Amino acid sequence: MGSLCLVLVILQLSWSLSSTVAPPSSHLCLPHQRDALLHFKTTISVDCFRDSYPKIDIESWNKSIDCCSWEGVECDNVTGHVIGIDLSHSCLVGSLFANNSLSQLHNLQWLDLSSNNLEGFLLENTSSLFHFHGLRRLNLADNAFDGAISTELFIQLVSLTHLNLSSNGFYGLIPHNINLLSSLVSLDLSSYGLDLRFDSQGFDMLARNLTKLRNLVLDTVDMSDVALTPFLILSSSLEHLSLSGCKLHGEFPTQVFQLPNLKVLYLSENESLTGFLPNTSWSSGLELLDLSNCGFRGSIPASFGNLTQIISVDLSGNSLEGQIPDVFGNLRKLTFLSFSSCSLSGPLPITIFNLTKITRLDLSSNHLEGPLPNHVSELQLLEELGLSNNSISGVVPSWLFTLPSLPRLDLSYNKLVGPIDRIQKPSSIQEVHLRYNNIGGPIPDSFFDLVNLTWLDLSSNNLSGVIKSDMLSKLTSLEVLDVSNNSLLSLSTSGNDVNYSFPQLTTVNFSGCSVRQFPSFFRTSNLESLDLSNNRISGGISKWEAEGWEGLQWLDLSHNFLTTLEQSPGNNLGKLNLHSNLLQGPILSTCLNPQIPILKELEEFIISENKLTGNVLSSICNVSSLTLLDLSENSLSGTIPDYLRINNFIGKIPNSFVNNSLSRLLLNDNQLEGLVPSSLVYSTSLEILNLGNNKLTDRFPRWIASLPSLQVLILRFNRFYGSLPHSIASSNFSALRIIDLSANEFTGTLSTKLLRNLKAMKDKPREWLNSSYTDIFGIVDVSCIYEIPVNVTTKGLDMGLTKTLDIFVSMDLSNNQFSGEILEDVGRLISLQMLNFSHNNFTGPIPASFGNLVALESLDLSSNKFTGGIPSQMTNLTFLAVLNLSNNKLVGPIPHGNQFDTFDNDSYSGNLGLCGLPLSKQCVNHRGPDPPSPLVVEHEGSKITFFWQVVMMGYGSGVVIGLSLGYIVFTTGRPWWFVRKVERD
Repeated sequence: MGSLCLVLVILQLSWSLSSTVAPPSSHLCLPHQRDALLHFKTTISVDCFRDSYPKIDIESWNKSIDCCSWEGVECDNVTGHVIGIDLSHSCLVGSLFANNSLSQLHNLQWLDLSSNNLEGFLLENTSSLFHFHGLRRLNLADNAFDGAISTELFIQLVSLTHLNLSSNGFYGLIPHNINLLSSLVSLDLSSYGLDLRFDSQGFDMLARNLTKLRNLVLDTVDMSDVALTPFLILSSSLEHLSLSGCKLHGEFPTQVFQLPNLKVLYLSENESLTGFLPNTSWSSGLELLDLSNCGFRGSIPASFGNLTQIISVDLSGNSLEGQIPDVFGNLRKLTFLSFSSCSLSGPLPITIFNLTKITRLDLSSNHLEGPLPNHVSELQLLEELGLSNNSISGVVPSWLFTLPSLPRLDLSYNKLVGPIDRIQKPSSIQEVHLRYNNIGGPIPDSFFDLVNLTWLDLSSNNLSGVIKSDMLSKLTSLEVLDVSNNSLLSLSTSGNDVNYSFPQLTTVNFSGCSVRQFPSFFRTSNLESLDLSNNRISGGISKWEAEGWEGLQWLDLSHNFLTTLEQSPGNNLGKLNLHSNLLQGPILSTCLNPQIPILKELEEFIISENKLTGNVLSSICNVSSLTLLDLSENSLSGTIPDYLRINNFIGKIPNSFVNNSLSRLLLNDNQLEGLVPSSLVYSTSLEILNLGNNKLTDRFPRWIASLPSLQVLILRFNRFYGSLPHSIASSNFSALRIIDLSANEFTGTLSTKLLRNLKAMKDKPREWLNSSYTDIFGIVDVSCIYEIPVNVTTKGLDMGLTKTLDIFVSMDLSNNQFSGEILEDVGRLISLQMLNFSHNNFTGPIPASFGNLVALESLDLSSNKFTGGIPSQMTNLTFLAVLNLSNNKLVGPIPHGNQFDTFDNDSYSGNLGLCGLPLSKQCVNHRGPDPPSPLVVEHEGSKITFFWQVVMMGYGSGVVIGLSLGYIVFTTGRPWWFVRKVERD
């Protein structure tokens, strides 16, 4: 009974207490804060041009609903104060003014307006943000705010723990008092374009005072003035450090790699940042590491294998060397690994092929060697494999084509041999790139079972056999096929060609093979580009074979044996190349009649080096789309229309050039007279101007200097006179890479201004792979290339050189009356491959700066009045194949070393003061200087491909001698161009 009374008393007391406390209100929102939010809503608009729909629908805010229940709004459960606003990704557009109503939310603790299109000078001194003294989290990332960051931000908002101002337009110096934000845990100031900057003092103060930082992101903040010593005192709590593209320089402290809590380290795109990877004591929790495109040196240490938590590693584009340690056995979480574009060597590490979670593996552009493993059962998740540009040897193992997740395989530019193994279980692979190897034998039939292939590149190998049309028809998804430069590979048709379909095929390249018949079975396809150059196609193309080809835009049939062309294939051709065939007769009357519909899109037409006869139609100039027309080396006659060149044209060049889209004008090897037409000044797109071998009489046309795109200028063998311009604008001639003024009557000294303006000749010699004519996969866009004939003179011989424009760099001023000393500025033209100053009146010493011309392959300074010794620095010219210093006044010992040990007496004859080998005259009591150490020029394994064809023609001789200079493509097994010349003759 007593217990029951006690329970009743407790219940009564509980009821009494509960009755004196008001029940929780269903409306916590304070009216003035609700009104402030509604007023804020009226100042902005909603426009989802970036996001498909808003994450938070601010339009749903209204008075009828408690504001604490609104989307994106959070209130304190007790006081009802608004403490948090999240309007990220809400399609907000407008400005946040200084008197914005949000300033009335005095208890706001976090504000997220990221990923909208808000703008204005938000962080100026009068900003309403500075009223939020209790604000802890502020995220304004990915908007359009700009202006300087006010010092008041860091003075007033000292309670901030998270600050993100990234991806806006803020600029200027980051205030030093950022160090007042001592509670910061996360700071992101990354920008778009180095507009924000830290100085050394500001970053030092940050490192010393922000001791709680766990996340520091400063990508593309300009830190070029920041010393690296403050990195030694960064917070030990740091987990995420991202400083990509910050212009950091100097040696990065290895201690940063050892921060105990570090999980993410991004330092990419700091090209002047050097350092070494730590040999021991990496941060054991490191998950993401990106040091790409920096200057780290040394080797990859074996301690790399201790990073058992690592998920992603990118060390590409550094100066790392040595072998890759075989320590990947414990890296079971690794999904991304890139060591590309370093200088790593040695064999491929076996354990790297046992990574079960790897999705991308890129070891391309190194010096790795040895074979691929014969069998691999892992790599089942691999989506990208990059092993190109190495020295990998052995056969191509079939397991590469059976990986279930791999869409693209690139083993280009290696030393792989054949034949290719038969593919047992074809996967769904879409792209195969095996160009530039030594793979021989036939293409296995199983290759044509890779039915998902969209791109197949087997070019520049030693493949043989026959590709039949019915085999190709199996690859119904194929878009690009490149088997060029396989001299033993041919293409054959079969009896059922009419039934074959190639629905996706757009690009076919069979250049440099043994194709003997025009593949008309492609005519019903959607083909856009067809390259059959350098083959053995003979006879003609009939009207029947030319029908169809509705999508064909680019056709190259050059270097074949075509004799007739009844009709050109395609109705929409933009570029047609018939150079170097056996076409004859008045073919232009049918092929180039502007009334024919196929010409409506034609931009480039090349039919040079054939046997064409008849008159040139003046109506050709009415083909409005035409930008390049080459009829050279034919037997055409008559007077010259406004556009054309090289035959037997006489008279003056018309002064009526108004076509500013004209890119190439070649009028060489005619009998043209008079002046160079000044109306060419309007041809602002002109890249090539060849007026050589005519009878033009004029001063140097000074207006030529104003042509901004001019790359090739040839005025050789005319009657030009006077001096070169000494006063020109700084931008003039900046694109010029070939200049030939030989065999004229020019006088005076060389122009210092002109030499200093030749910027294209000062560039580092460019590799073919990096030229503007290659796509992102390294595939040459042959449609952009036009081989031009360039004649050079050296050692008394005239050499006809055919080379692609983007590669050859030369200067020929020979056989004039230039005088004075050679300027040291010539030694800065380091891309020069041919230099000829012979037969002038130059005096003084040969500049020592000539030793800097490391790309030079031919140098002729003969028949001048040079004095002094031969600079020993010239032994640095390790590519020099032709040297002529004869008939000068040179004295002293001949240098020795490198190429200078290969030259004979003729290179030095007529210099009575020279002595030493190879001359018979010994140097008495005069010990020549020691040759300098050879200048190291990395060329072994280089992928620069120089397509040169050089023909030396002796005076009065009918003998044609094939001579190769530089790098010659020999992977085809024989010099097809020489054989073809001999066969044709």
